Parts: sequence; C-alpha cells; structure tokens
Amino acid sequence: MSSATDQPYVLDETTPAYYRRLDGTTFAPTVHAQGAWRTDEQHMAPVSGLLAHAIDAHEPREGMHVGRITFDILGFIPARPGVVAVRTTRPGRTIELVEAELQVDGRAVVRATAWRLAHHDSADVAGLELEPMGAPESFPLWHGAETWGGGYIRGLEIRIAEGRRPGRAQAWLRTDFALVDGETSSPTTDLVRLVDTANGVAVRASPLEWMFPNVDLTIHLLREPVPGWVGLDTRVSMGAGGLGITSTTLHDVDGPVGRAEQILTVRRMPGR
Repeated sequence: MSSATDQPYVLDETTPAYYRRLDGTTFAPTVHAQGAWRTDEQHMAPVSGLLAHAIDAHEPREGMHVGRITFDILGFIPARPGVVAVRTTRPGRTIELVEAELQVDGRAVVRATAWRLAHHDSADVAGLELEPMGAPESFPLWHGAETWGGGYIRGLEIRIAEGRRPGRAQAWLRTDFALVDGETSSPTTDLVRLVDTANGVAVRASPLEWMFPNVDLTIHLLREPVPGWVGLDTRVSMGAGGLGITSTTLHDVDGPVGRAEQILTVRRMPGR
C-alpha cells in the first residue's frame, strides 16, 4: 500500500502567496515556492522567509532585532505541507538565541538559528565600509526564467546591472506575493525571503551542466531593512575540489543593510 508521501502533491496556483497556513504550525507551499532545480521541491528562499516569520512571532519583545540568522539545509525540501517548530534556546535581557525547524513528512529539512539583539543608540560611531549600488530603475530587467525553472523564479521582478559576468553580478529584486496568505511579515523577513536568490543571479557555471546548490545561508544585518526592493551585490567563487562560496552585500533603497554567505557543493550534472 502506498503512503501519502508517495503521492504527488498538487501545488496551489491561485493563492497570491508563497504559503497557506493550514493550522497554527502547518504551512502548505504554493507554486510560487517551487524550486529551481526540481519541480517537486521548495526553493530555499521562501523557506527561509517562513522560518524567519515564525521566529518573529515567537515570544516577541519590543526593542529586539535579528542581527544574524543562519539556515542549515539538511537535505531535499519536498514541495509538500510542513510543520514549523520554534523555541528559545538562550534567553536573555539584551541578547537571545532562537531556533526554528521545518519538518516535511516527519523529517527535518531546514533548521534556523537567530540571534536577537537589543537596540542601542550607536549613531555617534555609525559608519559603513560597504559600497553602494545603483538605483533599481537604472538596472535593466532580467528574465531569470531563461536560466532557471520553477514557480519561485517566475514570480520575481529582477533587474541586473550591465556588465554581469560569470561569478559577478549586481541585482535588484522584488515580488508582489505575500509570504503567508492573509498575513503581514516584518521588513526583516521580507528581505530574508529573497536573499537565497543570490546563488542564482551570478552563476559561474551553467546549471545545465553543473550542480552548485548551497547547503547553508547566513545573513548578518546592520539595521532593519526598508520594505520593497532587495539589492544583491554578489560574487561567486569556486574551488577546484567541489566547494564554492556565494558572497553578497545586501541592500535596500537606503543603502547597504548587511551581508550574506552561502557554501556550495559543486559537481557535474550526472551524464555530463
């Protein structure tokens, strides 16, 4: 007898959001969360947003901000409903650590840890060593679906600067879709849910000939982002032994807002 996990799951194509909440902890992905490597997987970008959204809602306190959030991708993320669990692992008055986990079909697929830090007035020493980017309207449209498949990429507006080359690109992206249908997410979560896209805008090798999925994503933030456009100033480096790094300076329309890093496992496509 076949189990429920053996049956294909039909992704909702009408809901204008990445997920529908089925109950307090269970979320169903829509076609807009569909991955780029396979049609039966979820893209890590909306998954990271979903976990950040759950962390936001967990024991919130005024004046605490996410300073760093790290995601470990534990394996294939099926495009099926999943359960999110959240807990505080290191409580504190000014510094605390929160963990979240997504399980699909009873298996943990992504874990997140987030440091929440208290707000302090540091304007007297504020300064940046991160280079600015051109405005979104100065970048031409890029049709990412010509390089990547899947519903997630189709749902983005992407603008990429002239001069893009393998391993180097500057891009602005945004989406009209909500993260969870009928729910509002924070500006930080709205940025987080798009950051994983960085590994696909400055590809160093053809995804038709090479696989280079990331197995993690770490985001460090300097401040709460401005909602709307997310800027990616991205460099991709690949070593000769199957490892790669995608490094990105993150921007909003007010300027640099943080950094992101992704470690890649690089290997030829089977049969190539």
